Amino acid sequence: MKSPIHLYGTLLLAFFISTAAVAQSTLWSLEKCVNYALQNSLRIKQAQATLRDGELSVKQGQMSRLPSVNASSGLGAQFGRTIDPFTNTFATSSITFNSFGLNAGILLYNGGSVNAGINRSKLELEARQYDMENTSNTLALEVARAYLTILLAQEQLDNAQRQLTLSRQQLDQTSKLINAGALPPNDRLDVEAQIARNEQVVVEVRNAVTGAYLTLRQLMELPAEETLVIERPQINVPEVVDEATFAFPTVYSTALGNQPQIKAADIRLRAASHDITIARSGMLPTITFGGNLNTAFSSVAQRIAGINTVRQSQIVFINGQTVTIETDVPSAEFEKIPYFSQLSNNFGQSVGLNISIPIYNNHRNSIAVERAQLGVLTQELQNRQQRQFLQTAVQQAINDTRAAREAWLAGRRAVEAAQAAFDNAQKRFDLGAINALQYSTARITLDSAQVDLIRAKYQYLFNLKNVEFYMGKPLQLN
Repeated sequence: MKSPIHLYGTLLLAFFISTAAVAQSTLWSLEKCVNYALQNSLRIKQAQATLRDGELSVKQGQMSRLPSVNASSGLGAQFGRTIDPFTNTFATSSITFNSFGLNAGILLYNGGSVNAGINRSKLELEARQYDMENTSNTLALEVARAYLTILLAQEQLDNAQRQLTLSRQQLDQTSKLINAGALPPNDRLDVEAQIARNEQVVVEVRNAVTGAYLTLRQLMELPAEETLVIERPQINVPEVVDEATFAFPTVYSTALGNQPQIKAADIRLRAASHDITIARSGMLPTITFGGNLNTAFSSVAQRIAGINTVRQSQIVFINGQTVTIETDVPSAEFEKIPYFSQLSNNFGQSVGLNISIPIYNNHRNSIAVERAQLGVLTQELQNRQQRQFLQTAVQQAINDTRAAREAWLAGRRAVEAAQAAFDNAQKRFDLGAINALQYSTARITLDSAQVDLIRAKYQYLFNLKNVEFYMGKPLQLN
C-alpha cells in the first residue's frame, strides 16, 4: 500500500502536469491571433456593413424592374359654403367626405438606365468584397508585426536576463580574485555598476514586452480580462533565399494578380463606364404603364326615394274674367345614400400608357454625360496610381528585405567575433590577467552585438514575410 506522502506527491505531480497542459493549450499562435482579430476587429465589422450595403443596392436595382403599387385614403370635413367633392356643386352645410384609391405602375423603358444601374451595383459589390479582403490583409500584417515585436522583445528580455546573471557571476568571481589578491578591491565597484545597468535594461525590456502585448491586444480587440500569452515557435531564419523572392518583375507581376486593391480598382473602372450609360439614358424617352382604382363617399349625397303629386291652384285672367286653374305638381322625396352603396356606385377604373420625351432640360443631361466620362477618366488615373503605389511598395519591400538580410548576416559575424573576444577575456579574467573593467568592456561589446543581431533577425523576418505576402503566400512563422 502506498504511503500518504507518496500518494500526495503523485497527486501533486499530476496537478502540475495538467496545469502545464492547460497553459500550453491557452497559448496564442500567430494564426489564432490573426483569426481572432479578423472576427472581432471593428474595421472588419465596418467593412462587412459596407459589403451588406452593396448587397442591398443590388437587390434594390433588381426590384426596380417590378411594378409599384400604392394605396391611398382620405377623410375630411368641410364647413360653410364649400364644393361637395361628390356632386361638385356648392353646398352651405357641413360635409364629411371619404375617398379611397389604388395606383399601380411599371416602367417599360428608360433608355437602359435600370439595367446599367443593376450591372454597376453588382460590380461595386464585387469591388467592396475586394476592399474587405484588403482590409483583412492589412490587419493581418499589422497583427503579424505586433506578434513579431513581442517575440523580439521577449528574446531581448532573455538576453538581458542572461547578461544580468553573468554580471552576478562576474561579481562572485571578482570577489574571489580580490580575496586572493589578484585584483584590487575597487574592481568590485565596476562590476556592481554593471549589475545596476543590467537591471535597468531588464526593466526597460520588460516594459517593452508589456507595450508590445498591449499593441497586439488592441489590434485584436481583445477584452482586458482575457489572458494573452503568445507562443514562441522555433523560427528558422533562411540563410539562402530563392532569387525569385527578390526578383522585382516576378514579385510585382504576381502582386498585380493577387492584391485585392488592384482588383477593386479595375472593377470600379468597369463600373464607372455604366455611369455613362445611365447619364445618356436621360436623353432618351421614358415609357411607363399604369392603372388606377378609386371611389368616394360624401355625407350630402342623396337619391330620390319617391315621387308625390301636390295639387296647386292658380288664378289667372282670361278676357277680363278670373279663372282658377288647378294642376298636379310632382314633388320628389330624397334620402341619403348609404356609405357602402356610394363606394360601390362611385367605383372607377383607369389604365394608361405614358411616354415622356426629353427635349430641353437646361443641359442637365449633357452635363451629366460629361461628368460620367470625367468619372471614368478619374478612375483610370486612380488605377494607374494604385499600380504605382504597389510598384513602390514591392520595390521597397524587396530592398528592405535585402538590406535586412545583409544586416542579419553581418550581425552574425559580429556576434561570432565578439564571442571569441569575450571567451578570450573570460579566460584572462579567470587568471587575473585583466581587470573587471576590461572584462566588462568585452561583455558589453558582445551584449551589444547580440542585441543588434536579435533586432536584425526579426526585421529580416518581417520584411521577408512582407515580400511573401505580395507573392500570395500565407502568414506563417515556420
